[in-house]
Amino acid sequence: MGFIGEFRDFAMKGNVLDMAIGIIIGAAFGGIVNSLVKDVIMPPVGMMMGGINFADMFVALDGKPYATLAAAQAAAAPTINYGLFINTDINFIIVALAIFLLIRQVNAARKKPAPPEPNSKECPFCKESIPKAAVKCSHCTSDLK
Repeated sequence: MGFIGEFRDFAMKGNVLDMAIGIIIGAAFGGIVNSLVKDVIMPPVGMMMGGINFADMFVALDGKPYATLAAAQAAAAPTINYGLFINTDINFIIVALAIFLLIRQVNAARKKPAPPEPNSKECPFCKESIPKAAVKCSHCTSDLK
């Protein structure tokens, strides 16, 4: 088998395909979470905090005042964008919570293995533990049926 054949076999293994699908779905999920934070969660949080727009929370390092982050970026001013960092932290917390809940559900849904069959039984006469296949008790020498 040549290089191409080996690569094809590797790429078509279930683990590689599962990983690729997981990455694609994860990227899509990240987009949904970004929109959830930016468009749904942060506007009410900002409103409760006096109309703060977290996306426009920044420090201009050149010392000049700018009305918005976009204005500072248009002026090519170096900025520390701590509001965007807060949004990213909230995104991370939501994704981590969602993954935790998903893994928790998967673990709960997994079947627990059946307990192994015992290798011994109890002698009906002396109540001692004896091998399951025994026909005579090694303790009381009773014949077992």
